[in-house]
Amino acid sequence: MIAYAQSAEVLARSALDRLNDAILFPLITLLTSVAIVIFLWGAFEFISKAESDEAHTNGKRHMLWGIIGLFVMLTAYTILRLAANTVGAPVPS
Repeated sequence: MIAYAQSAEVLARSALDRLNDAILFPLITLLTSVAIVIFLWGAFEFISKAESDEAHTNGKRHMLWGIIGLFVMLTAYTILRLAANTVGAPVPS
């Protein structure tokens, strides 16, 4: 009975490792990159079209949403690392 429990634990950790490595961490990296691009686009728009109030407002909005996106991705990465460390799964750096 104990041997089955240990093999099930190893199987669950292995599945969790593959899920983290193949889907979750690359997805977080991709979405973090998108948030950075949105922030940089907003900064570019804010600076380059400073004479237009509408473009100025759009630039501010894009920068705000970029910062919010970065915060959400950092939080998701932290929670995922904590969860993986709790169950003993290796976490890519």
